[in-house]
Amino acid sequence: MIDHVSVGVADLERAARFYQAALAVLGLSRLVTRPATIGFGKAYPEFWINLRTDMSKVPHESGTHICLRARTTAEVDAFHAAALGHGGRSDGAPGLRPHDRVKYYAAFVLDPDGNRIEAVTFLQS
Repeated sequence: MIDHVSVGVADLERAARFYQAALAVLGLSRLVTRPATIGFGKAYPEFWINLRTDMSKVPHESGTHICLRARTTAEVDAFHAAALGHGGRSDGAPGLRPHDRVKYYAAFVLDPDGNRIEAVTFLQS
């Protein structure tokens, strides 16, 4: 249903360093580089960062977040560690999030601009 998503960033190079590290562990790489935008993906750009030089930090209460699928809990852990190591902040350490129907393992981070990004994998019962 969704072809691609994008987030605004105030500093394109800072965001590129963050996303290159965090997305690499999920199998996404930098595929397109333009003066004000960078696209990451596997076969085509699925995740874009777009320069917005006058952008304010995204308020946490905005409620917006983007969730990316990981294959394993180890990938979720690596995503969280890479994000924290490249300017991100934790907004939920890796762990099991109990739900009625599924075993959901996830981690949440805030990028340097305050965009909330999640990595998730679903465990077998």
